[in-house]
Amino acid sequence: MATTENEAPNLSYSNSASNRKESQVKVVLGAQWGDEGKGKIVDLLSEEVDVVCRCQGGNNAGHTVVVGEKEYDFHLLPSGVGHENCKSLIGNGTVIHLEDLFHEIEKNESKGLRRISKNLLISDRAHIVFDLHKMADANQEEVRGNKSFGTTKKGIGPTYSSKATRNGIRIADLVHENFELFSEKYRNLVAYQTERYKKLNVNVDEDLKKYFKLREKLRDMDMVVDSVLWLNSKITNGSRILIEGANAIMLDIDFGTYPNVTSSNCSIGGVCTGLGIPPQSIGEVYGVIKAYTTRVGTGPFPTEQNNEIGNRLQTEGKEFGVTTGRKRRCGWLDTVQLRYSTMVNGFTHVAITKLDILDGFDKLRVGKSYKRNGKTLKSFPASCDELSEVEVEYVDIEGWKEKTQDVKKFEDLPVNAQKYIYLIEDLVGVKVRWIGVGQSRSSIIIRDCQ
Repeated sequence: MATTENEAPNLSYSNSASNRKESQVKVVLGAQWGDEGKGKIVDLLSEEVDVVCRCQGGNNAGHTVVVGEKEYDFHLLPSGVGHENCKSLIGNGTVIHLEDLFHEIEKNESKGLRRISKNLLISDRAHIVFDLHKMADANQEEVRGNKSFGTTKKGIGPTYSSKATRNGIRIADLVHENFELFSEKYRNLVAYQTERYKKLNVNVDEDLKKYFKLREKLRDMDMVVDSVLWLNSKITNGSRILIEGANAIMLDIDFGTYPNVTSSNCSIGGVCTGLGIPPQSIGEVYGVIKAYTTRVGTGPFPTEQNNEIGNRLQTEGKEFGVTTGRKRRCGWLDTVQLRYSTMVNGFTHVAITKLDILDGFDKLRVGKSYKRNGKTLKSFPASCDELSEVEVEYVDIEGWKEKTQDVKKFEDLPVNAQKYIYLIEDLVGVKVRWIGVGQSRSSIIIRDCQ
């Protein structure tokens, strides 16, 4: 099994304070229901780091990065793969559909990102998404009928389920020198899944032929590593590391709007469990917030606007899922939800994206508190039933008619746009360091704020 990258790294590791250099681990997380524009922020910060990591999720996530006239879509690949001098790591907390991963690599390399496969590393502890997991995902949604969760049917939930029931299969199993051990585990997995889902139709012999070829491809590309040792060695040696969370906290299996969530921990805890790094190694934690709120799929959405406002946000914001193409539900910014997100994740700064989509609105509204049965709630409800019954109290603010797109300095924004940012900072309690005012890589305002 390949366990090193092309240029031999220093794999020595010591946790003693005397040997550890100052860590520069930074984290970027979604602060809402996903689709906040994390990829753009990660792409920007990747210019200054040595390693970019994905810690959880699978190719149910979708990030778009625009460079010049070219648009790159990343689903499982970390958004930093576009930088030639930066290593990218898919961590142990992720789940990987290998055929989709190779297709994603080839698609983006054909657009000009030539070094993806040279700079990409995959954890040997990451679990594999099989086609049978995809079939099980679709079957589960079919059984739920009109109460389905609106999953991407990428097999993510069933794969994490296999992991939890301890019959999942990891990358280490596939690249092991004895392929018969993998074959036995795969046959056992198929037997378990077909017992649970009677509609599954799996040709085991054909699948094993396919996975033997994928195994050889992985071994030839030399991208599988003991990621825990590799990454902690990088931390010890003082490398600059950026960690990219997929999805967002409101889709977190523990802290999100359960059960309308994904199957992994999208909050700060998923960083440690999904990469095997100690909490004390983490420094800055950046939350990414869209200037309004969107979500895909079913579930309560307190500030949703099922009206002309929501339609306008959807149209002007081009709110369609990168992975599924589904329309996103749209509504006003919700700072009750954002305060909860900040409390759990400990954001040190936040980025606001898509401010330019609000250009031209006469008035804007920002959700500041929830009421239920006439009483103001102290925190974000755990119960989706309760959340669906809340009444949102808003702060109204005048909009702006000027264009913000491609503005370079905060001081050059319309006065009311500046007020909007100040209001967010006041209600959420965290400073806004970045403001996105367009789709391209360069359309971002960087503020010098502590």
